[in-house]
Amino acid sequence: MGSRKRPPTAPEFVLGELRRMIAVGELVPGQPLRQDTLAEHLGVSRVPLREALNTLESEGQLEYEPHRGYRVARLSLSDLLEVYRIRVLLETEAVRAAVHRADDTVLAELTAAEVEVEAASAAGDLLAMTGANRHFHFVLIAAAGMPRLERILRTLWDSTETYRFVYYGDENNRNRVAHEHAAIVQAFADRDADRLIRLLDEHRGHAAEALERLLRAS
Repeated sequence: MGSRKRPPTAPEFVLGELRRMIAVGELVPGQPLRQDTLAEHLGVSRVPLREALNTLESEGQLEYEPHRGYRVARLSLSDLLEVYRIRVLLETEAVRAAVHRADDTVLAELTAAEVEVEAASAAGDLLAMTGANRHFHFVLIAAAGMPRLERILRTLWDSTETYRFVYYGDENNRNRVAHEHAAIVQAFADRDADRLIRLLDEHRGHAAEALERLLRAS
C-alpha cells in the first residue's frame, strides 16, 4: 500500500488557512485580527491560533502591537522595492549555483511546474496559480543546494504574497507570466546562466512594476 499523507495538526491547519486568507484578500493589509472571531471561524481553540499568529509575525506577514494585538502587515512602497532588490541579489546567486550543479531531473520538475502554472491560469484559479508559480521558482532556488538562502527567500516571498495574488487577477499579466516562464525553462535547459538571470530579472521587474502601481494607487 502507498503511504498516506498525514493529516495536518491543528497549528498546521490554522497556519495554512491564515496564509490562504491573506493571499486571496479575505484578510487585507492593515486589518486588525480578532483572535476570538478567528478561532470560532476556524473551529479551533486559541492555542493553535496563537502559534500560527506568532509564526506569521516572525515571517513579516503580521504585525503585533502591545494592547492592540495582531494586524495584517501593510507593505509600503519602500518595503516592496527593498524586498525585490534583495531578491535580485539572492536569487541571482541561487540560479548560478543551480545551473552549475543541477541535473536533468530539475529540468523535468521545472517543466512540470510550468505546466501547473498554465493549467491554473487557464482555469482562472488564482490561488492555485499563486502556489504553482511559487513552486516553479523554488524548483530553481532549491536546486542551488543552499537551504539557508532558500529559507530567507521564502520569507521574502511571503511578505508579498497577497500582492502577487492581485497581480494574477489581470489576464494580461497571466499571459505574460506564461511566456516568461517558457523562456526561463528554455534558458535553464540550455544551461545558459547569464540569459536565465536576465530573463528572471525582467520577469521579476514586471511584477514589481505592477505591484508598485498598485501600492501607489492605494
